[in-house]
Amino acid sequence: MKEKKTEKTNVMRLLEQAGVEYKDYDYSSLGVTSGVEVAKALGHEPERVFKTLVTVGKSGEHYVFVIPGPAELNLKKAASVSGEKSIEMIKQKELLPLTGYIHGGCSPIGMKKYFRTFLDETAQLWDTICFSAGKVGYQVEMIPDELGKLISFEYADLTE
Repeated sequence: MKEKKTEKTNVMRLLEQAGVEYKDYDYSSLGVTSGVEVAKALGHEPERVFKTLVTVGKSGEHYVFVIPGPAELNLKKAASVSGEKSIEMIKQKELLPLTGYIHGGCSPIGMKKYFRTFLDETAQLWDTICFSAGKVGYQVEMIPDELGKLISFEYADLTE
């Protein structure tokens, strides 16, 4: 019996071009969407599976925050680290035109345009973290610091 080959996403291609080692996961057939469900499907701790959130500051600038799946983004902390008076989540309908990704498949890698990005400081506690591979049902696992080979980001305290 042939092993099913994981479909390559743009994120996976970008990781390969940058020479970043990663492991990919395809859980698309399971129909799971929440960070906790995804972690369970992958056999990982929920705090090790990160979600990508896109926000807009009072200035109109957009920011990306990558935080553990079970956590909530603290908007006051997000505003503080980005230098904004306030920050709010963008509307779901704005996600695709702004980033090229749909809800549930948003990755900090490969957005249409680069936005200032913050990775929750807890990522440094793990040898590897998982996040969306840019398509619903697909994740990549990699060393957190290696993200810097593809995008500029800052570690910060972002959650409740």
